[in-house]
Amino acid sequence: MPTDRTAPRLGVFLTPLADDVAHVRELARTADRVGLDLVGIQDHPYQRRFVDTWALMATVLADTTRITVFPDVANLPLRPPAVLAKTAASLDLLSGGRFELGLGAGGFWDAIEAMGGPRRTPGASVDALVEAIEVLRLMWSGDRNLRYDGDHYRLAGAHAAPATPHPVGIWLGAYGPRMLRTTGRLADGWVPSLGFADRAELRDAHRRIDDAATDAGRDPSTIRRVLNITGAVLPAGEGRRELDGKGMARGAIAGDPAAWVDHLAPFVEDGFDAFVLGFADETVDQVRRWGEEVAPLVADRLG
Repeated sequence: MPTDRTAPRLGVFLTPLADDVAHVRELARTADRVGLDLVGIQDHPYQRRFVDTWALMATVLADTTRITVFPDVANLPLRPPAVLAKTAASLDLLSGGRFELGLGAGGFWDAIEAMGGPRRTPGASVDALVEAIEVLRLMWSGDRNLRYDGDHYRLAGAHAAPATPHPVGIWLGAYGPRMLRTTGRLADGWVPSLGFADRAELRDAHRRIDDAATDAGRDPSTIRRVLNITGAVLPAGEGRRELDGKGMARGAIAGDPAAWVDHLAPFVEDGFDAFVLGFADETVDQVRRWGEEVAPLVADRLG
């Protein structure tokens, strides 16, 4: 796991709501303005209430000047990897190197199938993800006449995507043992959510990733560790309380800046180097507090 003790990066997790898209854009602009590092946007194309995540990411990148944007995480069964590669490279090029590719093997198979996507078994979904990573790398190689013959994906003389200002990272949303091994062998980053695993499970996952990376001849410290968390930022002096109401993920808290530092510190010690906060209440004030009050304290105490 990473041993770099630079300050963890902080970001925001935004919901691509169609009926409030102007507000979502303002949240992203606020995150950029207050010095946050990341904007993650969930990718569920079958959600009636959502705008398309990739269109929104392009808009957010155009609205901002410094923050990095990534899908948290992209829905592979509905996004063919060759097209993903072209779109990701284009967004990175258009934004001057501010895009990373969060990627998942898929879920919600009824909804995926309803949109014409494949229904895959757990094993097949990991097989397809491994093939997709290989296709992405080929499409970012700069070569022409690319060929690939997999069980799930093919290239038959395709040409590479545009050259990018920086190497676009592939960050996997992974939990199962085989997905974690794939992260260690092939990926540039790992993006789990605290709501889907507790600290002990995440520590075990770090070890699995590290072991797989070492077995593959890779340095585990080169793999980014980005943790999705949920909560609310309270004014200074109000301490901490657990949030376990309707819609709250396991491990969600409401805390003042000092409480948030205490909450994040064990996860930094375990190896996470970035945290993306999904707010209990997505407001400009919450984003501002996260960037202006929590981030400096995190940099001072955990950097």
